[in-house]
Amino acid sequence: MEREDIEFKVGTDRCAAWLYRPSGTSGLVPAVVLGTGFSCVRDQGLDRFAERFAAAGYLALAFDYRHFGDSEGRPRQLARASLQRADYLGALGFVRSLPEVDPGRVALWGYSFGGGHVQQLAATEPGIAAAICVAPVVNLVRSLNLVGALPLFGRLLAAGVRDASRAVRGAEPYMIPAVGPPGSGAVLSSPDSAPGIAAMTPPGSSWRNAVCARAIWAPPYLLERKVRAIRCPILYCIAEDDDVNPPALGRRAAASAPDGELRPYPGGHYELCNPAVYERMAADQVEFLASRWAGRSEG
Repeated sequence: MEREDIEFKVGTDRCAAWLYRPSGTSGLVPAVVLGTGFSCVRDQGLDRFAERFAAAGYLALAFDYRHFGDSEGRPRQLARASLQRADYLGALGFVRSLPEVDPGRVALWGYSFGGGHVQQLAATEPGIAAAICVAPVVNLVRSLNLVGALPLFGRLLAAGVRDASRAVRGAEPYMIPAVGPPGSGAVLSSPDSAPGIAAMTPPGSSWRNAVCARAIWAPPYLLERKVRAIRCPILYCIAEDDDVNPPALGRRAAASAPDGELRPYPGGHYELCNPAVYERMAADQVEFLASRWAGRSEG
């Protein structure tokens, strides 16, 4: 297995990514495109999952969204679902263009907000061969209610108005914390959020604890019915004690998707960093793709 620093273009901006190529393979190989949570960057756990896929014979691409990490995009720290979905599509197109990849066996992988992107794309974009969601957003309104209820809504809406007015004037964005303790006004302010992000962020990470407050004005994900349109195999990896995205919604989404599969894990929203949970989750994800793509190899 080897890792290469690469970039691909989305619009006029460059997305930074790590490309993991499997070793000892012949013919066309399957691939997985990995994206993360709404303000997260690739070094907050994507590398571990990409390495596991590559060790199992898959090509894996882990990327930073535009406006975050090592990718381009102005203003910085702008989290918008439509832009991040476009980044997934740019990554998907790049991977499918590689001569060693079987374009009919490319899966999308997403964590948290990225899991919302993956469900939306799997429901609307043709040709996606499989999808994996880890602790995913299903209903963003329900998620925000879980982490802070009406007081948080009010603070976020006020901050969003302030940032939107700055955008109209061409001023620097008004930033709010992405993560903080309960009552802090951060977007993610559940009890697990601050310690969870600290545990998953390595020294020297490019992650910043800030997002443009205008993000609150974007249309929220309300995916309970939309998942019924997902025709590809989709795996929901649900944290049983998730205090960011309600696990009951993930369980129902897995049951509603025509080819959905559910795997529950102990712990909270950030347990993908727990070595024991990671080992089990990564093994389940590799097994899921292998079983669903059995007999479909080419080359």
